[in-house]
Amino acid sequence: MTTTKKSDFSAVLVGLITFVIIALVSRLRATEYNNYVILADALLHGRLWVHGPNPFVDAFVYGGKYYVIEAPFPAIALLPLVALQGLSANQTLLATILAGIATGTAWEIARRLELSPITRTLACGFFLLGTDLFWCAMNGGVWLIAHVSAVAFTLLALLELLGKRRPWLVAIYAVCAAQSRFSLLAAIPIYAVLLASDPEIQSRSRSLLVFGATLVPFALLSIAYNEARWHLPYDIGYAGFYRQGGPAGSPFGLEHLGYEMFSFFLRPPQFRPIYPYVIAPLSGLALTWTSPALLIAFRARNPRRWVVALWAATLLTALPNLLYFANGYSQFGMRHALDFEPFLFVLLLLAVRKGMSSLEKLLCAYSALVGSWGVWFWQTFYPPI
Repeated sequence: MTTTKKSDFSAVLVGLITFVIIALVSRLRATEYNNYVILADALLHGRLWVHGPNPFVDAFVYGGKYYVIEAPFPAIALLPLVALQGLSANQTLLATILAGIATGTAWEIARRLELSPITRTLACGFFLLGTDLFWCAMNGGVWLIAHVSAVAFTLLALLELLGKRRPWLVAIYAVCAAQSRFSLLAAIPIYAVLLASDPEIQSRSRSLLVFGATLVPFALLSIAYNEARWHLPYDIGYAGFYRQGGPAGSPFGLEHLGYEMFSFFLRPPQFRPIYPYVIAPLSGLALTWTSPALLIAFRARNPRRWVVALWAATLLTALPNLLYFANGYSQFGMRHALDFEPFLFVLLLLAVRKGMSSLEKLLCAYSALVGSWGVWFWQTFYPPI
């Protein structure tokens, strides 16, 4: 797919504006759910286990020690800040920076696909506010910064595939996303397919070889990380943490599908006859209520290679979330959807390359307004996460 290659600074400006707005709204309030700060501090002290956590930090107790089970990349990104400030480092600051990167990258993808400035603004405004991206960034808690990081690096990988197509850089971005949210591991084969089928790459076999070779050291590091914690190369810790809470078996299963389908597509707001009249439940709102602009993605038809790949990535990264025992509680919308929404966003962009209909503009505006209301509602009625 040929894209506009001449660079400008508009994406940087969009990213900076996003950072400033989120910082003003959140006041860069430090989160108490600072697992990644605690893990970064542990890594700087040469250990993988963390000291007995505060009550807000969920940790897996194994061999008498506490371990952070979430994917470790945000902790690695925090190492410089934690080296300077120790356990007082502000995790929300990194979440806000990553949200700026994500939104700036979304803007640049839209620009390279030659969307008009108005269409770009509507699409990116929807992506920032009409999903849980803004909400996650302003709170900055462990699960939330993981989502923001995964979104940022997924979009960077897709941008690279639309640009210079450097396979080593696509692989690095893919690893950063997957080591923020493990669901994004499922997208890595799709990136390989896009590289292997790209007619503009002169040596596709060499490109695939470089892509795979770049992944190898990161895969070995991941195996070593798991081995060092609980002597199992494939165990990321979620099953043990789930069983630590009481239930037997796996946190993933078909028995959770009905609950997740209800959460993603039906879970409604609560209506009351007194102020504030409409309540955003602590357990979240379905995408049907918060993000109907995602429906525009279904209109994407070309380039067929990209449309098929993006839908495959959407389904593969959605599947673990549809089989998981929890829907992401607590949250404004459905934060787990951020694992696959970057792919739907690019499909949306492909659908509106020639412009948006009035209905599509309305859907984007509605989604962004609902997201803005959600930000206000959580700031007003719920404690920070």
